[in-house]
Amino acid sequence: MLQGIRGATAVETDQPEAILQATRELLDKVMKANPSLRTTDIASAIFTVTPDIHSAYPARAAREFGWERVPMLCAQEIPVPGGLPFCIRVLVHWNTNLPSEAVQHVYLHQAASLRPDLASG
Repeated sequence: MLQGIRGATAVETDQPEAILQATRELLDKVMKANPSLRTTDIASAIFTVTPDIHSAYPARAAREFGWERVPMLCAQEIPVPGGLPFCIRVLVHWNTNLPSEAVQHVYLHQAASLRPDLASG
């Protein structure tokens, strides 16, 4: 069975190290929130960023985090007026037998406002 794990965070500025650090933090929290998640069980991951982020790929941080064999894609979010700026989102496709209600999604920092019901800090 395949489940999706959603996550998001935000950075203060479009600087490569800020993007990479925020992505590593997000992935670390995703892994800790879902303790049975193993890198070998990740089918793929899709990262999106808002149009104001263009200095680094979040997938680079994921590879540096140990996701070298995970197929990943980065894309730009739709620029909806009033949307959260400097936002990094991820959708992880997880091969697991857990039911969807057991999957823990992670929303950090300013991105917690996107899903206050799922906010993680």
